[in-house]
Amino acid sequence: MLETPLPPGLEPSAETNGSATGIFSLENILGENHDAVEHPGKSSAEEAVGWDEEDAEVPLADGYCVECEDQPAEVLCETCTDAYCEVCFAAQHRKGSRKHHPYKPLANNAKLKPNGVVSEGNRDEAMKVDGADAAEDSDDEDWERVIPGTQMEITGAQPAVGEKVGEWFVDRAKYIPLRLTLSERKFLRLLEAALTVSEYTDKIDTIGFGLSKAKRIVHQIRELCAIMSGLLLSADYKRGQELFTDRDFQANAEFYQTVFELGRRHKIMNPDKMRTTYGKLIYLLQDSQMPEVKDLLNFSCVMPIKTVYAILEEHNAVELLRDELITVATKEIYSEGRPRRDVQKDIKSKERAIEILSSRYATNGLSQEKVRQCLYSIGDNHAFLRANRDPCERMIVYLKQYFHPTSAKDSHSSLAIRSGKGGARLSHDHNKQYSYVLQSLTLWREILHDMFHLWSLAEQDLLSENVPYRLRDTGQGLNRVQASPKTSRMMHNILHKAQKSVGTWIGSSVIHMGDHNVPNALLFIDKYTQIYRILLPICNALSQVPVLAQKPAIRSYIDDEFGSVDNCIREILGDFFRHGFDGSGADNFFDAGSCIDGRLTSAWNWCSSLEKKRFFPVFLLSGFIGFDGEW
Repeated sequence: MLETPLPPGLEPSAETNGSATGIFSLENILGENHDAVEHPGKSSAEEAVGWDEEDAEVPLADGYCVECEDQPAEVLCETCTDAYCEVCFAAQHRKGSRKHHPYKPLANNAKLKPNGVVSEGNRDEAMKVDGADAAEDSDDEDWERVIPGTQMEITGAQPAVGEKVGEWFVDRAKYIPLRLTLSERKFLRLLEAALTVSEYTDKIDTIGFGLSKAKRIVHQIRELCAIMSGLLLSADYKRGQELFTDRDFQANAEFYQTVFELGRRHKIMNPDKMRTTYGKLIYLLQDSQMPEVKDLLNFSCVMPIKTVYAILEEHNAVELLRDELITVATKEIYSEGRPRRDVQKDIKSKERAIEILSSRYATNGLSQEKVRQCLYSIGDNHAFLRANRDPCERMIVYLKQYFHPTSAKDSHSSLAIRSGKGGARLSHDHNKQYSYVLQSLTLWREILHDMFHLWSLAEQDLLSENVPYRLRDTGQGLNRVQASPKTSRMMHNILHKAQKSVGTWIGSSVIHMGDHNVPNALLFIDKYTQIYRILLPICNALSQVPVLAQKPAIRSYIDDEFGSVDNCIREILGDFFRHGFDGSGADNFFDAGSCIDGRLTSAWNWCSSLEKKRFFPVFLLSGFIGFDGEW
């Protein structure tokens, strides 16, 4: 048998015949002691690092979570011997063998009590989930007991009149944008007009173009600023002439920053406004934060959002937010079902409280009008919560009122769904579907309660100089895929809060962020600002059914078709709770299921099929005109 000659330098040593340890020979490389082989000329003290090897890990700072590394550690897992923050511990130990690990709170966390091994609780059969979510849930039970501890208080509305306000208004005011004044609204209309005619995203988010992307961005920003300059000149010739005599964009940077900030502030306070122009604005500002664009543009387009807390803190008037009169000055006044005299009395008491507070906290730098503006802004926040968050609370009340949590009386009051029937992609019995709907509505309520905070973090992620985006085809066209660490962290906190409040969690807890499902924080925020467009028309229609039944002809129709008013309401709710939360609505089976965003997708899918339901005439009789109309 012929032997293949070895390459020069790899022949066995004559003395050891290649058997000695540490000699760089083919026999030793292929042998059992290959770990001890040293390259000739390479010192053993030198560390060999390959192109694909990661850098040495930075040691974790003492007292911080081993998972996220940016939050203080609160829980010590006795089996893993690792310290976690409460959110990461719940996420890592919610399934499989890890959920049986004993744990104990650390000294700096008095909220949790050492309960030893987490109780297993009641178990049900595994939920059948298609696609990506099925991969996560296929090996473990989907009905999970959340880490026991003190029940977190359900976040509610503002403190009632007469209650001690504590720090509630201080915490909220940090993220409540300041209401626009009349003069600022003129500039807002100017910005909207300029963005409406702009083709920014059409020319920037495209593949293959003449100029480099940085030069294209600068050209489009300058073009938008020029349009705004022309509009201002035509509206106020004297001011426009003074501001743009030399056409120096850098010299007028403060004006552009102010106008762009007005648009952002207005959108946060009014999510139903600027539905086509806000995306252009935020993408324009996102591109303006790129270092190469800043160098070419010579100024930054971004400035912080003006909030109620920032204005009051600047003038040392934060105590306004702790004054007990603030509950009267910012409360919403309802007229439904109340005599006119009571409504007028509430209006006068509110106006009196506003005047007292504005005169009490006005200083040399803070006028009474500015204090009123801050109070009106807090009132706008309450109006936002009423229109967006309260429908979730009303649907939870309907769920508990018309359906039993563990058993159904008959098929009409059963919420059970089966995969493949009626378009459903999940299989739940009545008990599990009831809990699944309840936890989904609770999660939506918590998200909308903290929406202003989430929006602030989303803009920080979108406009970050350190987190670039990639232009990718996500299956729905070219989108800017960008990680959103701050928004994601806040969402995990909200999810953990919702999980503890309901006690159990069914299905997947995956939060899509920065992938093909939810490319960036802008689209994430846009998804959850649409919840009221789904729930509010349904709540309005249900509230009108008893009123409609007072008319003999309509009452006859309801009795003949549904049996009674209660049966009509129960059928509408039952269909929504079954097929608005059945995992359907995605383009393929890989994107369907029970993930956090998939629940909202299923609800939108139910809305698109409302015309096919037999109770659709009831919606029309109640004044329903669509899920994108005015209510």
